[in-house]
Amino acid sequence: MKIIKILSVLTFVLILSACSVEKKNKEQSLDQSTSKIEVIDFHSTHRCMTCNAIEKNTKYTLNTYFSKELKENKITFQVINVDEKENEKVAEKFEAAGTALIINVIKNGKETQINLTDFAFMNGNDQDAFSKELKSKLDKQLKML
Repeated sequence: MKIIKILSVLTFVLILSACSVEKKNKEQSLDQSTSKIEVIDFHSTHRCMTCNAIEKNTKYTLNTYFSKELKENKITFQVINVDEKENEKVAEKFEAAGTALIINVIKNGKETQINLTDFAFMNGNDQDAFSKELKSKLDKQLKML
């Protein structure tokens, strides 16, 4: 019985170390000089009013307050349908199975993901509250680039 426990622990440790090696390789594969913010709005094929409002309010906020950063590609915006086969890998990378709003901050080639899905659903139908908070979060991240 002890041997089974020991083998189980060793197997678990090997799996964890394999995952961390894969993560390091992904970070190293990015251009080390890249610094930008990706705003990604994931959705499924069938969308509710709130899901549509999240996209609309995200576009409004970006176009209203970050048009310069969008033109300079300092901020990018993508809308991705997770149900489409060609989006499978990116949805998996960000663990998006349906509606999700993610800020992917890339600083010197290293990615940090900020999941704003809960915030987006709570404020999706209130353009002022949504826009104010999203602007604040993006301003904070831009200062750290």
